[in-house]
Amino acid sequence: MENKEEFLEFAISKFLKFGSKRFTLDDLAHEMGISKKTIYQYFSSKEEIVLESLKYLLTKVQNEITEVIEKEKTNPIQGIIAIYRIGLDNLKKFSPSFLLGLQKYYPRANELFNEFRANAIHDCVLELLQQAQINGEIRKNVNLALTSHIYLNRLEYVLFSSNNLFDQYSSSELLEHLVINNLRGIATQSYAPNLS
Repeated sequence: MENKEEFLEFAISKFLKFGSKRFTLDDLAHEMGISKKTIYQYFSSKEEIVLESLKYLLTKVQNEITEVIEKEKTNPIQGIIAIYRIGLDNLKKFSPSFLLGLQKYYPRANELFNEFRANAIHDCVLELLQQAQINGEIRKNVNLALTSHIYLNRLEYVLFSSNNLFDQYSSSELLEHLVINNLRGIATQSYAPNLS
């Protein structure tokens, strides 16, 4: 294995598509044209590969989020929309079985995913909501923590709960209905027309 980063990127793409449990190390070795023995020279278990490949993906997403926050630092609501656009673009690659596999078989990877969602997404979005409220873009009487929990947290469960909503709607439609419309509902009358 020449490049660990390429390996992790390939592995996470397969786990996301087929599920972390269903896509085996034999499948991974076969598709990469290497032996399982080679994989075990770098990783002690499949659980470690799932964890490390998820960590690789979440680091890439975090870097995208950091860039967008910097770019939109004067417009926190547009920053929130951009963050959720990134989130939807990435969640679109997930099969529902990937998340279920994390919960059931890979507790460390599941914990990593939950921590990322809580820290990188929730805390970041809440901070942007607070800044928007200070800027007069969100009504003063809105409980931002509650709003964040109700509408913006655990988006993946809404998207994959009974049907995969990505199979039925475009990412832009989902962004509009799951995020932007909710932001319009809490925005001040003067700011709401700016949301798109």
